[in-house]
Amino acid sequence: MQKITPFLWFDKNAEEAMKFYTPIFKNAKIVSIKRYPDGSLEDPMKGMEGKVLTGVFELEGQRFMALDGGQHFKPTGAVSFYVECETQEEVDDYWSKLTEGGDPKAQQCGWLQDKYGFSWQIIPAALPKLLNDPDPEKSGRVMQAMLQMKKIDIAGLEKAYKQ
Repeated sequence: MQKITPFLWFDKNAEEAMKFYTPIFKNAKIVSIKRYPDGSLEDPMKGMEGKVLTGVFELEGQRFMALDGGQHFKPTGAVSFYVECETQEEVDDYWSKLTEGGDPKAQQCGWLQDKYGFSWQIIPAALPKLLNDPDPEKSGRVMQAMLQMKKIDIAGLEKAYKQ
């Protein structure tokens, strides 16, 4: 049993989002969808008939829940999903898929905002090691290189590290 599950609030497109996210990850699936009942819904849920009351999906073993809750709450960049990548190809793949329809202005230092407003960090596994090097000159150069990037470029980080 997963003790803590991120619960994502959507306006009226939770099912669309689950269908967007699950093909991006190799080990992913929609587990269940429970819908609002037809008819008899009163404000503030009037008009939500057939929409997602609770949807459960998994991405790489992490369970998420989703809800169509209306316009009451919006995602914030203060919370993000950290995706650790082994290769540049993996970084590129996640980046290209998750940025589709997202906000290009929200792309910086490996962070992106997807088309639903949720923030993701697409980070190579090598980055923490490079940033935590005991040599402050090396780690400083890596930090400066990263600050110039939108999508993280592993070769660029390694070049800065070795200068």
